[in-house]
Amino acid sequence: MKKALITGVTGQDGSYLAELLLQKGYEVHGIIRRASSFNTGRLEPIYRDPHETGVRFFMHYGDLSDSGSLVNLIRNLEPDEIYHLGAQSHVKVSFEIPEYTSDTTGMGTVRMLEAIRASGVETRFYQAGSSEMFGAAPPPQDESTPFYPRSPYGVAKVFAHWMTVNYREAHGLYACNGILFNHESERRGETFVTRKVTRAVARIKAGIQDKVYLGNLDAKRDWGYAKEYVEAMWLMLQQDEPDDFVIATGETHTVREFCELAFSHAGLDWQKHVEIDPQYLRPSEVDFLLGDPSKAQSKLGWKPQTTFEELGRLMVDADIQLLKDELSGRLVAEDRDR
Repeated sequence: MKKALITGVTGQDGSYLAELLLQKGYEVHGIIRRASSFNTGRLEPIYRDPHETGVRFFMHYGDLSDSGSLVNLIRNLEPDEIYHLGAQSHVKVSFEIPEYTSDTTGMGTVRMLEAIRASGVETRFYQAGSSEMFGAAPPPQDESTPFYPRSPYGVAKVFAHWMTVNYREAHGLYACNGILFNHESERRGETFVTRKVTRAVARIKAGIQDKVYLGNLDAKRDWGYAKEYVEAMWLMLQQDEPDDFVIATGETHTVREFCELAFSHAGLDWQKHVEIDPQYLRPSEVDFLLGDPSKAQSKLGWKPQTTFEELGRLMVDADIQLLKDELSGRLVAEDRDR
């Protein structure tokens, strides 16, 4: 039985990856930060299955700022594969907390790589890169496109990318960079633009709110389905030799297009409900991201399956259902308290 360790396991990608690895017969370990409230909602599909939870899925407290805990954990677990997904990953927020972003997103990767080297454990390492590393580089962007990051988050990811390459070349680590373009799902964080839109659609449809405030509607992004992108992560670590791959759909759409799609799917006119708020504009914008996934398709055999339209519809449907469940649960609770 293969053993995998995931940082950022409670996030969108981490939860999908944990499910995928469990389905493939892995023993899966996740690192979680200690907090005063639970942050494991995305892992509920795993927790609902006692077999998966009790036998092959384990959580460990740790932090990317604590080198000692990382070394000890890797030495004790001896994982066959390590998927490093943990980071401060919100681009707009990175402008407000650049030092913290640099430490967790950039230095956190160094601590993971050094923990592998120091522990002496032979493992395969996946580093979660980002299309934000390309920033202002002209599209389409592939593995040979020079990086031109436009945010503290993008800069930190570039640092993490090259440190991964350096440890691969200097220390012989099996280390891969996955440069994933925007990937969304019903598990996307509520502060990210696609989920912010679909959640607002559900609430507007239900009459709970009337407006949603966004930033640059003209920003172009290459959007795919996160559940499919985690399979590309796994495929990278199954190759004979480590390498770096761009994972994308090869097509781009504006934020405005996503709004049109999401609102129209719910029978709403987006122009009546979407307003621009300057506070959501970035100090330096990334206007156009378009990935070229040719290398991943030829070497990994990976291709995206979910279209932009299907992605938008499934996210809207999921948020409408989630809101219904929340409202019905609230009514049940109120009746019980009467």
